[in-house]
Amino acid sequence: MPSTRPATGPGPIRRRAGRWVATWRLLRHAAPLTLAATVLLHLAVGLLPVGFILATSTLISRIPGALLQAHRAGGAPWAAVGTALLLAVGAFVLQQVLAPFQSALGELVTRQVDGACIARLMGCALTDLPVAELERQEVLDVLSDARSGFERTVPTPGDAAAGALALIARYSQLVGAAAMVGFVLGPGPGLLVALTALVIRFGQRGSLSRFGAVRATMAGQRRRLSYLRRTASGPALAKEARVLGLVPWLRERHGAEARGYLRPLWAIRRRLLFWPFVALAVVGLLGGGTALTVLATGGAHGSLTLLQLSAALQAVLVPLRFGVYFPESDMQTLYGLAAYDALARLEQVAADHRATELPSPQGVVSAQGVVSAQGVVSPQGVVPDGAIRFEKVGFHYQDGSRAVLRDLDLELAPGKSTAVVGLNGAGKTTLVKLLVRLHEPTAGRITAGGTDLATVPAAAWHRRIAVIFQDFTRYHLTAAENIGMGRPDLMDDRAALRAAAESAGALEVLDGLPHGLDTVLNSRYQDGTDLSGGQWQRIALARAMLALRSGASLLILDEPTAQLDVRAEAAFFDRFLDLTRGVTSVIVAHRFSSVRRADRIVVLADGAVAETGTHQELMERGGRYADLFRLQAERFAQESEAESLTSTDGATR
Repeated sequence: MPSTRPATGPGPIRRRAGRWVATWRLLRHAAPLTLAATVLLHLAVGLLPVGFILATSTLISRIPGALLQAHRAGGAPWAAVGTALLLAVGAFVLQQVLAPFQSALGELVTRQVDGACIARLMGCALTDLPVAELERQEVLDVLSDARSGFERTVPTPGDAAAGALALIARYSQLVGAAAMVGFVLGPGPGLLVALTALVIRFGQRGSLSRFGAVRATMAGQRRRLSYLRRTASGPALAKEARVLGLVPWLRERHGAEARGYLRPLWAIRRRLLFWPFVALAVVGLLGGGTALTVLATGGAHGSLTLLQLSAALQAVLVPLRFGVYFPESDMQTLYGLAAYDALARLEQVAADHRATELPSPQGVVSAQGVVSAQGVVSPQGVVPDGAIRFEKVGFHYQDGSRAVLRDLDLELAPGKSTAVVGLNGAGKTTLVKLLVRLHEPTAGRITAGGTDLATVPAAAWHRRIAVIFQDFTRYHLTAAENIGMGRPDLMDDRAALRAAAESAGALEVLDGLPHGLDTVLNSRYQDGTDLSGGQWQRIALARAMLALRSGASLLILDEPTAQLDVRAEAAFFDRFLDLTRGVTSVIVAHRFSSVRRADRIVVLADGAVAETGTHQELMERGGRYADLFRLQAERFAQESEAESLTSTDGATR
């Protein structure tokens, strides 16, 4: 399996350089006009303090002469110092006015970059990553890190890009201050203060980067803590927490998980940051002290004017501030790439999986179409009609694991309903996953009209399918959107939505909603409402019927009624079979009695077809199906008798 762990090849300097290159590359997602305005704004905000230093130094140098002139002439000194004062005040005020726009433009850059990255994450998680990879804990940990970043619970890639731009102001100010020191005291002191600032900055960020790298290895602990925090603070647990008295346990468990996550981080933080901080403080003391000594010597010997002394003194202090925390960029650039790194690793997993896929012996998918072994090209995206066959299909989820399906032969006849039944673990859900191509067989092949489905683009095959999974999604959206998910391009076609709902027997549900199709199907939203389990199944069936009415030709139900009782499930499947008569359909169920009206029943056992036939044929055969059917029927009769006796006893009392 492809690994999602970060590579450990390059040294720390190359890794840091690579991260900065990746951060700057993110800026290609920002609008050019926004990017240009942000750069110019940061340059202005960075250089205005240098102008302020020059203006105030000029002001200070002119005050003694102005006072002397005023004393001799008996007039006011403001004419001599007025220009310098106005320039100093103007530089200060302009910096204060422009500063809020840094945040505004930074937020705009953040949104633009994050929007592009979120689109990549959606494409990777929903399309590019195979379902098998999404079932691995290691991949789920990385996905959790990526999602948490884009949920703004931690800095995002957009924050990292905006934070990198914010450094323009800091470094332009450093360049201006070092140039001023060099002009007054000479190139040596100017270079010294610049190098001191860069050493302090590089060392501090190096320690923070090492801490961030350690933190990245704790994705699993973060995911557990985040799950517990969301669960304990969400409405889903409110009822059970009250009735079962779970609050003390949840508090204790959350505290234990938080301590288990934070204590190692605190220990590592102390080890990585304390002694480097001491060393960098010594560097700052030596570099800054040397520059100030040169400045003091020049002032004592009278070789510096008051203008030079004031300007150099203020300028020396600017580089020394590079050892402090930069709130506008440090955490953003340090952790903002965590989500982007996770996204890049997910994309690499998808790329590795594509690279390891072997072409089918029947042909490969090219830009022109499907090229068969004989060199015949068929148009890409065209799915052959005809019977669907499983030919000696085998499947296991991981290398070396037990085979879930083995040598499975099965034919789904066009226009007929096929029910797949079997006990838990027989391989029913796995068969559906292979049929809808969420997984590919590890042995054998699946064909449609004689063509191996491995040679057909998955997207083209998916357009042929309408499916209701056991855990079908109940979107917190309007009824129209819940049904329209079956064909998003028909989301606004009210006639098509109502026709699909009518086919599924859901019109009564829609008509009972306070705002009809525009009602949000969740009571936690304004004017929203909740549906019962049976009503949700009709909405899900309407979703599938919309896909069926819009071009799909294969309808699949993967135990969507698993939580219903026997009567309700039988009624649902009877209605479904009536609605879809003449449609190629596959029904997966764990209750044998619910699907006896299907055109054909397939019994799975131990990953293979044990029996097949109509209900009547299988009952007359007296095999596994007949035994299990009678066993379930006896249990249903006993439960019905118990319910009847309970009702009679209650009525008598």
